[in-house]
Amino acid sequence: MPLAAWAEALAVPGLPPWSGTVVLALLAVVALAYLLMPFSVFGLKGRLDRMEAQLEELTGELRSLSQRLALSPRAAAAEDFTPHPAVLSPSPRDPPPPPRTAPIPPPPVRNDRREPRLDIPRPPTRP
Repeated sequence: MPLAAWAEALAVPGLPPWSGTVVLALLAVVALAYLLMPFSVFGLKGRLDRMEAQLEELTGELRSLSQRLALSPRAAAAEDFTPHPAVLSPSPRDPPPPPRTAPIPPPPVRNDRREPRLDIPRPPTRP
């Protein structure tokens, strides 16, 4: 089937005849992306290997640090404890001042204001 026939078959009814060509071009781009995708994934293998080596190196360093910390002597908790400075010397303080807020202005005075009518006629009720 020639390319023009494919484009004509893919034309969207109610749109110009070139709409089929646009649809065909979009399908070609998607197909090309699916064909080239595995090659971009294969290009990542070297980078992934380098990252794995770095991760193994960091894991080894963490393991050696944890072993070194486990072998070092620790002071007893009572000797190592230091209370918070505020607990050591409580100082009397004045109570905090109340929060400052902007004054609330009075409502505007309008002399031309009309109150709603209270004598609204009610519709007649049916017997």
